[in-house]
Amino acid sequence: MGTVERLRAVDLAAGAGISVQQVRNYVDLGVLPPVRRTDSGYRIFTAEHARALAVARRMAEGYGWARTREIMAAVHRGDLPAALASLDAGHAELDRERADIRRALAAFETVVTSPARPVPAPRRPARIGEVADLVGVRTSQLRLWEARGLLRPVRARGTGYRVYDEAEQRAAQVVALLRRGAYPFDIIAAVVAELRTTGSPQRSRAELARREQDLHARSLRRLGASAALYDYLRDRGSPGT
Repeated sequence: MGTVERLRAVDLAAGAGISVQQVRNYVDLGVLPPVRRTDSGYRIFTAEHARALAVARRMAEGYGWARTREIMAAVHRGDLPAALASLDAGHAELDRERADIRRALAAFETVVTSPARPVPAPRRPARIGEVADLVGVRTSQLRLWEARGLLRPVRARGTGYRVYDEAEQRAAQVVALLRRGAYPFDIIAAVVAELRTTGSPQRSRAELARREQDLHARSLRRLGASAALYDYLRDRGSPGT
């Protein structure tokens, strides 16, 4: 039987472009398989550890280090169900993010293609009653939207009345439009937040479309990472692979 080639921590670190301390940390966290020690206490690394490190780095590209540590530690302690559950949770997060982006894109499409506002927004600051008439809702509805953080009217000095500037009047119109379209409040909040950042529904829609493309790229990275992990599990003789 041939002898197993031994590697030093410095060899693993140099090959991965990390520090020796990081290698030791990965062992302690379970990202790498357990190591044996020499009689003098030095850790003994092998090609198996180099392979695990390469897989972990590939996993981190797709899943991030927090989830990668969780998955690899479960693999190395022999808890395959826990590793698979963590993988599935990562995929579910992407699926929810994708659904949210698509709903937000649809909401922006509604804003961009909406026929036009029935009443032009006054350029001067307006009180809550005027804004309610402008967007076609009750004042109580505007107060609810404010409580949910969708609107940010200021209070007039002396009277304490709510005052909506031009931007808040536009925000109220957008909220009213999307509520009529039965969009949930979380999506409306995302749309309003984007509009506050860019000031333009077209630019906001383009930004969300860019995020969707980024999400596609992340999905592909996760696919590659999952393939690398599957090969690693198969080579380790994990059940079902």
